[in-house]
Amino acid sequence: MNFNNHPLASGLYFVATPIGSARDITLRALDILASADVLAAEDTRSVRKLMDIHGILLGGRPLLVYHDHSGARVRQRLMADLGAGRSIAYASEAGTPLVSDPGFGLARAAAEAGHKITSAPGASAVLAALTIAGLPTDAFFFAGFLPNTQTARQKRLAELKDVPGTLVFYESPKRLGAMLRDAATALGGDRQAAMCRELTKRFESIRRDTLGALAAEFADTSVKGEVVVLVDRGCSEKLKSSDIILDLSRAMQEMSVKDAADLVSKAHGLPRRKVYQLALKLGKGVGT
Repeated sequence: MNFNNHPLASGLYFVATPIGSARDITLRALDILASADVLAAEDTRSVRKLMDIHGILLGGRPLLVYHDHSGARVRQRLMADLGAGRSIAYASEAGTPLVSDPGFGLARAAAEAGHKITSAPGASAVLAALTIAGLPTDAFFFAGFLPNTQTARQKRLAELKDVPGTLVFYESPKRLGAMLRDAATALGGDRQAAMCRELTKRFESIRRDTLGALAAEFADTSVKGEVVVLVDRGCSEKLKSSDIILDLSRAMQEMSVKDAADLVSKAHGLPRRKVYQLALKLGKGVGT
């Protein structure tokens, strides 16, 4: 395959890389990797392997390691390259840069200095998991990795309890059981949840159930690979079911069951599926 290796304009190019299948990369991302004056990556081995798979030669260009330990030193070098009018391509180890990734400091420094910053979007474990989890996607909150210790983890989960959207977490497979146990305790064991593992890879799998059921299932079960855990938003304890029924009844006098459920679920920050099921039980099927 031939890539556009024409010189890029000076600037910082953030390149999303596959989270599993090497074919999940855009042609524009490959063009940038083939054309940039300088390459930087969280894991240079990963980006070199990706370039080899797609036939992109490094050709003597610098390939710098940029992670939490080298960030300050390498950032100074990259900022000098930008100041000299060079183009820089930065790639995360996997997925979209800056999402649970050390590239934020570089992005902020480049922006403050007035340099061009652009993105070649692509694979994202967060969005891939939201797509297949079967949980509401109208609003979501990415919480990254939770703290390692139980006390800190439970404290953080308690802070997220009332977030009016689907919660998305990255988790180590070694801590999955403990995380699900603490989530069931802090958020409520009856909340719907999903555990997505090895997204886009050969052994991709997903388990959907309540937090309590998933916590029990994985309490003594070890898993391998990258894990994303999603948790449905909770229903406000202060909101009475009679209030929801009243609002649905009023809404369905002027609109279909579907539209009424959409309106009421958004108004109260409730899962649309549950509100829709309640609307169906009311027996007002006009307009569906």
